[in-house]
Amino acid sequence: MSFEALANALAVWALPVLLAITLHEAAHGWMAWRRGDDTAYRQGRVSFNPLRHIDPVGTILVPGLLLLFGTKILFGWAKPVPVAFHRLNRPRLDMVWVAAAGPGANLALALASALLFHLVGFLPESAQDVAANNLVNSVQINAILAVFNMLPLPPLDGGRVAVGLLPQGPALKLARLERHRLFIILGLMFILPLAGRSIGLELNLFAWLVGVPADWLIRAIVVLTGNA
Repeated sequence: MSFEALANALAVWALPVLLAITLHEAAHGWMAWRRGDDTAYRQGRVSFNPLRHIDPVGTILVPGLLLLFGTKILFGWAKPVPVAFHRLNRPRLDMVWVAAAGPGANLALALASALLFHLVGFLPESAQDVAANNLVNSVQINAILAVFNMLPLPPLDGGRVAVGLLPQGPALKLARLERHRLFIILGLMFILPLAGRSIGLELNLFAWLVGVPADWLIRAIVVLTGNA
């Protein structure tokens, strides 16, 4: 990718990605604070200031390299917000609320971005294309993050929601998967698709489990916000 192409990509992707992954973490901290654990609050992490949540590798390096190499998957993460689950008012139930808050923030940001699209026409003509592309990308990345993080696999938020809702036996078995979190994420997103292509099979579970539901979610947001 040329420097000009990279600069153009950053101009329309950097802000949406930064806001999506940092507000996701801030929402976890805020919900934990509301539910009795002030660990994140005392560390200054209940903040919508992206600088408090940036992880140099996950927020900057990894998304930047993916943009540089022109991959179809844009992936990244922020510094996880610390949550002391034993300090929550009702640890098991409140864990569900804390976990769901991150994807909920992404869904809210996707809706807000779609609504703001109606204001693009009021901007100076020179700024309209950049603003429109930022908002479209914000809807896309937030929809993908909301769906991806709600997959019922630890350490994803959906896994923690499932652990909080399932009976104790199945919940403990599911929770044990968290020790294999790195392999699960890398396997789902990269290793399995590569292995499938090497033997002539389509094993891109990310596209099936995330891409298809995210497309449906984006269409619903477009319709609900009057952008259809």
